[in-house]
Parts: sequence; structure tokens; C-alpha cells
Amino acid sequence: MEKWLMLAVSLTLVLDQVNCRRVTKAQILGFEWKNCGKPDDPAVLKALALSPDPITIPGELTASASGATSVELATPLSVTVTMEKEVAGFWVKIPCVEEIGSCHYPDICDILSQLIPPGQDCPEPLHTYGLPCRCPFKAGSYSLPESDFSLPHVELPSWLTNGDYSVRGVLGSGGEELACLEVALSLHSD
Repeated sequence: MEKWLMLAVSLTLVLDQVNCRRVTKAQILGFEWKNCGKPDDPAVLKALALSPDPITIPGELTASASGATSVELATPLSVTVTMEKEVAGFWVKIPCVEEIGSCHYPDICDILSQLIPPGQDCPEPLHTYGLPCRCPFKAGSYSLPESDFSLPHVELPSWLTNGDYSVRGVLGSGGEELACLEVALSLHSD
């Protein structure tokens, strides 16, 4: 479960590194999610709740989540992201541009270690609830109780504009699928 939250954080941080335009206000509407993996995938997100709807950026977000993995999730842990945007009634795959879009990340564990170096405490509220923020993630159940977050201004690439998006993330290791998550949302920005 944390790997999906950390992937979202990672993508947000990556956005800061590419050629972007300043967004003074953005809204995410109609956020929906579902597991898209096989019934026997070892890792699964069981619950995810975000409010308010719409989510305003910058602004406040309340989130809760739970998930489980029947196997240890350790390096190398790949994530393949497929991002699509609805254009004139058709879903168009967004290519990988400067690590944003439909990209393959060969080892998310390495990215997490760069964001939160070993020896550094996990960020709140993960630290408070004893949730891990870097690999390995031991087999077991994880739960983030309802928690409040402050969302800062976000730099968006000029090509990531208003519209309806579908994002699919597949977590894998050694050529085997471990988990799959699909997210749908609408993005509206100034």
C-alpha cells in the first residue's frame, strides 16, 4: 500500500524537476481507484479514501488506506505506469517524457532510498503509525488511519493539462506481477 502512496509522492517530486509551468490552483475531481491485478497477486490495496472531492492543490487532503502483501517486497521492485488522457472521446497513451507519463521505473526501491535516505525517519504520518517508507516491505497488512495532509503548489508540465486521465500502475519483481492499481481522475487547473 505504501508503495502506491510513495509512487504518487515520487511522481510529484519528479514533476518539480522537469520543464514546467507554475499552476496557481489545480483541482482533482472524481478520483476513483480499483485493483486491476490477477486474483492471486500477492500485494493488494484493500481500501483508499480521499477527501474532499474535489481535491484542491494547494490545499488540505484527508486520506486513509489499507493494504496487504503476502510476500516481502524488496529490491529490485519495478513499476510500469501507463497514463492515458481522453481526447475527443478516445483514450490516448501519454508517452514517457522526462520520467512522467507512461514510464517504466526499474527499481522503485532505489527511488524511495533517494527520497528518504536510509537512517532518516519516515515522513509523517507514516512515522507516527509505524509504517515503512522504503524497501523492503515485509509481508503483512498495513493501515494508514484517516490522516490530514497539506498539499503544496505543484509544477505541472505544459502537456499535462486539463482533462480526464486514467493511470495504471503494475508492480513487479523478477518478471512477475505483484500488484496492479488503476486510478481515474479529472484534472482542472488555472
